[in-house]
Amino acid sequence: MTEDPIEAAAGRTPARGDRRVRVDAQRNIDALLEAAKAVFGTSGVDAPVREIAARAGVGVGTFYRHFPLRSDLVTAVFRREVDATADAAPALAAEYEPGEALSRWIYRFTDFIATKRGLAAALHSGDPAFNVLPDYFMQRLGPALGGLLDAAVEAGAVRPGVSPKDLLYAVSNLCASGDEGGDHGRRMVALLIDGLKYGAGKPAP
Repeated sequence: MTEDPIEAAAGRTPARGDRRVRVDAQRNIDALLEAAKAVFGTSGVDAPVREIAARAGVGVGTFYRHFPLRSDLVTAVFRREVDATADAAPALAAEYEPGEALSRWIYRFTDFIATKRGLAAALHSGDPAFNVLPDYFMQRLGPALGGLLDAAVEAGAVRPGVSPKDLLYAVSNLCASGDEGGDHGRRMVALLIDGLKYGAGKPAP
């Protein structure tokens, strides 16, 4: 069995109980992030810690052990959702035709934006803890969308000349407009996707 480098540096090999603790800790972290995502979407990022911990099925002490500051939790939730959205791109590309894969990913991104609306106040609060998140957003999602766009253009499924950055911001702005219920953003995005198909198969200007 290969030694854990941290355990080896301490002069001991990992015990089975230690591995169990790490597994349990990761399970608690995952539960807290999933609970925070749901609570932020309904109650905002200032929701009581007890509400998040109770939804995750852990104690308040466990919450603070993993996320000493609220900004730690907000950052972790944001990064987790960005990563999941970015990682969906190659999976969709492998399963669907280029145009369908692009459409499905845009709807997946739309769902992410709906979650992000609960984080918006914190992300734009001026707290330096969040300064790196806009760049992280674009670094992860820009290439993910860019690959899908290129494949869809090459297949003649959507029009050329659309940049990933412009499309990300267009979807974000559509989802942020209006207060007509949860389906409003998806209806607007559906119109945007139809617009992407106009002029499909033509060379880029």
